[in-house]
Amino acid sequence: QVQLVESGGGLVQPGGSLRLSCAASGFTFSSYGMGWYRQAPGTQRERVALITSGGNTNYPDSVKGRFTISRDNAKNTVYLQMNSLKPDDTAVYYCNTAPFLTPSWGQGTQVTVSS
Repeated sequence: QVQLVESGGGLVQPGGSLRLSCAASGFTFSSYGMGWYRQAPGTQRERVALITSGGNTNYPDSVKGRFTISRDNAKNTVYLQMNSLKPDDTAVYYCNTAPFLTPSWGQGTQVTVSS
């Protein structure tokens, strides 16, 4: 079955950086795009980064220029490098395939940006 395990979150001060990892299994990783999503309390889940199977990337304006998604197909892992973090980036971050292979979500990893 599809399994996605996020890690790397934590507490960071505004302007700081974090690198999130998503370890994937249960499918042919290199054949699928991968996305990072986040959800803060009281908000809708939003996609913050996409990388296609071919390596093309896409970001919403809210994170463009600050976040970078990458993938290592040999490790079945997708990463999210987050720089210049803002308090509004505080959320639980999740990864998933694009297109979705499962409607289920993993545990996510908490990112808190605060002084």
